[in-house]
Amino acid sequence: MRYTGATILIATCLMAGTAAAQTGTAPDAQTSTTPSGAQTATTPSAGQAAPAAVPAAPAAPSAYTRWGTDFSFLFDGYVDGNVNNPGSGWNGLRNFDMRADTLHFNMGKITIDHAPGPVGFHLDVGFGQIFSVTHATDQAPEALKYFEQAYVDFKPKSWKGVEVDVGEFVSSAGAEVIDVNQNWNYSRSLLFAWAVPYYHFGIRTSFPMGPHFTGGVQLVNGWNNVYASDQGKLVGLNGAYAWKKVTWTNVWYGGPERDKGSPGWRNLFDSVVQVNPNDNIGLYINFDYGRNKDVGPGTAQWTGIAGAFRRTVGKKGAIAGRLELFDDADGFLTGLAQSVKEVTVTGEYKFSSWLLSRLEFRDDWSSQPFFDKGQGNTSKNQPTMLLGMVAYLGHKK
Repeated sequence: MRYTGATILIATCLMAGTAAAQTGTAPDAQTSTTPSGAQTATTPSAGQAAPAAVPAAPAAPSAYTRWGTDFSFLFDGYVDGNVNNPGSGWNGLRNFDMRADTLHFNMGKITIDHAPGPVGFHLDVGFGQIFSVTHATDQAPEALKYFEQAYVDFKPKSWKGVEVDVGEFVSSAGAEVIDVNQNWNYSRSLLFAWAVPYYHFGIRTSFPMGPHFTGGVQLVNGWNNVYASDQGKLVGLNGAYAWKKVTWTNVWYGGPERDKGSPGWRNLFDSVVQVNPNDNIGLYINFDYGRNKDVGPGTAQWTGIAGAFRRTVGKKGAIAGRLELFDDADGFLTGLAQSVKEVTVTGEYKFSSWLLSRLEFRDDWSSQPFFDKGQGNTSKNQPTMLLGMVAYLGHKK
């Protein structure tokens, strides 16, 4: 592997610094205390007046809330080793952990959120490789590529739970999200990287229908673009059934799309079933089917299925695994007709409430010799090891 002494030294200092964080109190750590007004009551003796009730002490204001608006900060970086030692320096088919055999800063961002009451807004703005990847095909001005989300939301009480968002927002499709601290593994799945869009620009709605179902309708410009071209709009329909321990989400996007120089009609169906038997165990299954019909005779299809689990270990640890199969039958998304499998095992340790580490092994297998190996060679598989560090400062999620 192409590690230098400086790389190893930096990685060691990074781990040492995080270990030292165990001895401090995180800025956003909240200590639960019993308010004075909640003390055990005693019966006053005869002839004595009952003491006046002591009002409960008001909750201490959060350091991350000002003017009714929540602020949070996220920083993400990793050091990676690829057994194939690719001469190109890239991990094949990865989206956010694409740099091989190196120490790399992935993203830094600030989130500003003001809950609708009746009008609010949400803003995610930052920098780093993740912003470059998600906006790689967007023709919008360069300044807009530093925004992960930027929308205004409306939710008046008279609408009875209906919410309307206008602007740029992340896609409803997929079992994973852009922000690594909200996922179970460090690397993103093949389905998240290739089968579904990252974000949209337009209008989305959500509305409750009964105690267990929430529906939604979207009208957006397309896949991963702010500006609309002349192809028309994309329509999205989504619905989520939520029970005590099971959630089932289904999403469909359909409309004309001109990505990759192939104008035509594109359909995507995404389904996720997540099961949480208890507070310590989580499981999900994610299925995707996509079809791009060109204006001419051509049609491209892709399918995929992924399964994952996560179990907490003690108060600070967790272990997670993921197994998936992605079939890009026509090579429309990856550039080569291939079927790819991957297995990922991730160990997590929280040094504090704001700093966590993830040590991860992943292996990808393709039906074709797709992955770089050494200088100018290719291989059908790609084993990697990764250590990721994530810092989140803000309200607990």
